[in-house]
Amino acid sequence: MKKLINDPLQVVDETISGILKAYPHHLRMVKDSPRSLVRVDAPIKGKVGICTGGGSGHIPVFLGYVGPGLLDGVSVGNVFSSPSADAMFAATKEINGGAGVLYLYGNYGGDKMNFEMAAEMAEMENIPVKHSIAADDVASAPRNEKERRRGVAGIFFAYKIAGAKADTMAGLDEVKETADRVIENTCTLGVALTPCTIPAVGKPNFEIADDEMEIGMGIHGEKGIERAKLKKADEVATIMAERVVGDLPFKRGNEVAALVNGLGGTPPEELYILYNRISDILAGRGIKIFRTYIGEYATSMEMAGASLSLLRLDDEMKKLLLAPAYSPFLLQWK
Repeated sequence: MKKLINDPLQVVDETISGILKAYPHHLRMVKDSPRSLVRVDAPIKGKVGICTGGGSGHIPVFLGYVGPGLLDGVSVGNVFSSPSADAMFAATKEINGGAGVLYLYGNYGGDKMNFEMAAEMAEMENIPVKHSIAADDVASAPRNEKERRRGVAGIFFAYKIAGAKADTMAGLDEVKETADRVIENTCTLGVALTPCTIPAVGKPNFEIADDEMEIGMGIHGEKGIERAKLKKADEVATIMAERVVGDLPFKRGNEVAALVNGLGGTPPEELYILYNRISDILAGRGIKIFRTYIGEYATSMEMAGASLSLLRLDDEMKKLLLAPAYSPFLLQWK
């Protein structure tokens, strides 16, 4: 293992310490809960608070989406491991402005269990909580079994749009409906080229030959739908675009937001080469790209590879997508 770390068991806590020192104007730690962070101005009176969480190793998911126009709080666990229910509850109390809290997180067993436990604790203190669970990975289950799909990079769209909706001072039910509508209309497919190494383990989490790629692999190294010989970028882009477009399905005349996401070890140049072909495919199908996001939005340590997420937009989503938002982790909004 070749990494710029100190103690493998201290990676998460030292990462959080570095983030707090880098952005003290933006984030603060919840007292007595070092794995729970909130925006510095939390709670905001009368606004629905939005809290997310999950395993570390995916920056900017999850820590990078807390801020104005986005989320209010986050809790993280060890690398690829769920945070504790206590950490989630601590963040919940800290962001509660009296309008309730929406839990917005990915469809993973440990996260679901612990968020449900945190919600039970919150409700004992009269904090209403609702859940929206991202499940955009088209490779992990067929559409008619969408409840089994993993949440991957497409959760970015739910963060952005639900965060903007909460800023309008909409009620908890409205913010949840908006998040759920985004989740229902978002599809993602990823392709992995290399494994990654969890620091505490010290070795790659799977093996893949230099001339192979895994189509549909999850962000923790979960098995995809096909192990294939490495193809040229245009062929990879075509596989991703056709699978994603065909899943919802997206149709001629739809307007979409497109996200080409790097998994942690992919140069930006390669992401733009992929988008060059994806853009042409969508145009050929009569699908209009309203906004494009290219870069690292949901990573998997140093894994090489990329994913494509498409969100079918309606008029309200377009307006909320363009609403002001800020996080020092994210550079592009329009």
